[in-house]
Amino acid sequence: MLELRLVQGSLLKKVMESIKDLVNDANFDCSASGFSLQAMDSSHVALVSLLLRSEGFEHYRCDRNLSMGMNLGNMAKMLRCAGNDDIVTIKADDGGDCVTFMFESPNQDKIADFEMKLMDIDSEHLGIPEAEYEAIVRMPSAEFARICKDLSSIGDTVVISVTKEGVKFSTKGDIGTANIVCRQNTSVDKPEEATIIEMQTPVSLTFALRYMNSFTKATPLASQVTVSLSSELPIVVEYKIAEMGYLRFYLAPKIEEDEEMNGHQAEPVETKKQPEKKPKTEPQTNGEPKRRVMKIDLDDEEEELKPKVETNSKSENDGYVEVIGSKPGNGIIKPKQEIIGDDEVMDVKPKIEKVTNGEVEVMDEE
Repeated sequence: MLELRLVQGSLLKKVMESIKDLVNDANFDCSASGFSLQAMDSSHVALVSLLLRSEGFEHYRCDRNLSMGMNLGNMAKMLRCAGNDDIVTIKADDGGDCVTFMFESPNQDKIADFEMKLMDIDSEHLGIPEAEYEAIVRMPSAEFARICKDLSSIGDTVVISVTKEGVKFSTKGDIGTANIVCRQNTSVDKPEEATIIEMQTPVSLTFALRYMNSFTKATPLASQVTVSLSSELPIVVEYKIAEMGYLRFYLAPKIEEDEEMNGHQAEPVETKKQPEKKPKTEPQTNGEPKRRVMKIDLDDEEEELKPKVETNSKSENDGYVEVIGSKPGNGIIKPKQEIIGDDEVMDVKPKIEKVTNGEVEVMDEE
């Protein structure tokens, strides 16, 4: 039996609105420690990790570990039916095929319940090891969302660089370039407006702005966002949830476009079947004199050329007709006339073409 009662019902609504466009279907894992979710987007580039600890609920009961597969878009539709001040209760039976959402108004004068069917989703729970990051930036979540939105109007990717000077967000596109630098600022009246940078070594990584803007939909959950960077690890964008948990987004760095293009060009797109070679035959010559022998390239990859007739005269008495660019066995008919001058035409006896050892033999016809 699972029964969760959350006084801040709007918190669950904000969580679903933050991740429903990134992940379609996911399993919610319920245990004695809390209510969690871990899923990747359809392209397997970004990962979402949600944790709501049991201490943050007004009432939390989970008799045994339970995994509930849900469509996040449908779940978000049901949660929209709840008011921002409503108390949300989630109930599910062990081995059941549905989950019940109950919404209660603060003064208990209105109670609504919705039932949604569960799904069977095959997914592997990925272990995310704890790691030390080279740079950690804490800044106002609204400022981070504004930066990502502004840069997306210029380019498609953002380069996040952390140095001693601060954290720099830069992009470039067809219309130009943009650079935004945020320096460390701790001397502010409100802690949620502070910018804190912890850096061990300088780091600079490139990410797709489409995903970064999707992460910033979680801005209403927290006033501050924590961005963790390391050259060997994905970026982590974390939003704390009312001291009861967190919502984290993991995104792999973007590979340089030049390397991607080279990789695509190296792969053959299509392979053509090579034509078979015809067997060579050696016809008898009957002792007749050879008039002209010309070698022909029999490379199968070379495009077949149309036969051409060319007149070559070394002297006045030494004229012959030569077939160029043809292959044996094509049945080429030799011309009966040859143009010698501008007006004079002389009859020429047809030639017969034979093949000897891969060579074309042009001989007089008897």
